[in-house]
Amino acid sequence: MLVETFAFALVGVVVGAAALLSWPAYFPAGRPMTAGTALGSALLAGVVAHFVLDGRYPAASIAVSAVASALFTSVLARPDLAAGRAPAHRHRQHRAGAHRRHRHA
Repeated sequence: MLVETFAFALVGVVVGAAALLSWPAYFPAGRPMTAGTALGSALLAGVVAHFVLDGRYPAASIAVSAVASALFTSVLARPDLAAGRAPAHRHRQHRAGAHRRHRHA
């Protein structure tokens, strides 16, 4: 279990570093929070997967750790706040006086 725990921690560090190096503008929460989320989620998911799989499939536990770490780290991503991106509007803006009037009968 000790070797697997180091593997889970390594997975978390790699996922956190990859996220911060690949898309630094997407993570305004800060580097420690992003790296901590990646590391913590990898450790937690790996330990849970280890006990669910009864320790028989260490490669599957590491894979679950990597997927969970990537998913939880992606929750922190804010592409709408990235530099150079215009804010997205849900509805297009209407011209003044261009709206339809509803007539009630």
